Amino acid sequence: MKRTGIVLLIAVFCSALCWLPLSFAGPIDAFKGEKGIVKISGGTAHIPVMKEAARRIMTANPDIQITIAGGGSGVGIKQVGEGLVDIGNSGRKPTDDEIKRFNLKLFMWALDGVALIVHPKNKVASLSKAQARDIFSGKIDNWKTLGGEDRKINLYTRDEASGTREVFWEKALGKGTIAKGANVVVSNGAMKSAVSQDPYAIGYVSVGHIDKTVAPVAFEGVVPAIETVVSGKYAVSRGLYSNTKGEPSHLTKKFLDYLFTDEGQKIVAASGFIAVK
Repeated sequence: MKRTGIVLLIAVFCSALCWLPLSFAGPIDAFKGEKGIVKISGGTAHIPVMKEAARRIMTANPDIQITIAGGGSGVGIKQVGEGLVDIGNSGRKPTDDEIKRFNLKLFMWALDGVALIVHPKNKVASLSKAQARDIFSGKIDNWKTLGGEDRKINLYTRDEASGTREVFWEKALGKGTIAKGANVVVSNGAMKSAVSQDPYAIGYVSVGHIDKTVAPVAFEGVVPAIETVVSGKYAVSRGLYSNTKGEPSHLTKKFLDYLFTDEGQKIVAASGFIAVK
């Protein structure tokens, strides 16, 4: 009986070992045996997530190449619509006209907020919607009016192709005017860098890009943060989209599917955004 029991135990153990690799199969295994190129462009807020996902995939399978460029949401939508890239990222939902004209398929894999930021030494920590609108229109042009130093306000904004600008303009400024004299920067990273080096600056970035080099400004009494975006208290929020022209091709679909896996959503959260699942 002892011999029979030992043989049975060994058989069960071997059977378990046979199943063990399946138990530890991860989302990255979906890319085994694949070859090809995935070209991505568009929104700059997306780049940290895109780069980390691409790094993991290409490390697991060197036969896959993933190229990532910025340019802003408008550029991403236009380039994917014209077939220049496989994925066009946008920090705003494409318009009905864009969706129809380019036959776009939308994949929203994160939520984000757009926050007003100033230099860390700036004493102005809170603004109302009316004040923000007056600042960016040029009606209020001195920090003293807002309780700060008697110095001119230096405005920083994004170009018109930017989804970050679009959301900020619509939800924070109520589609108000942005002064023509505002300094235009090309990305969230460039905005953060500019404001961090200018004590009298004001600009706006994705909440996921805020760090100690800049100071977030409360808007309508609510501090921009992941928690306040999730709760819905912070109103200047948006989805982060990856868009394709028609149904995505085989490898492109696998890349997009990866963003929605638990592993992909952990990358989203680690990059300062809000996971959607």
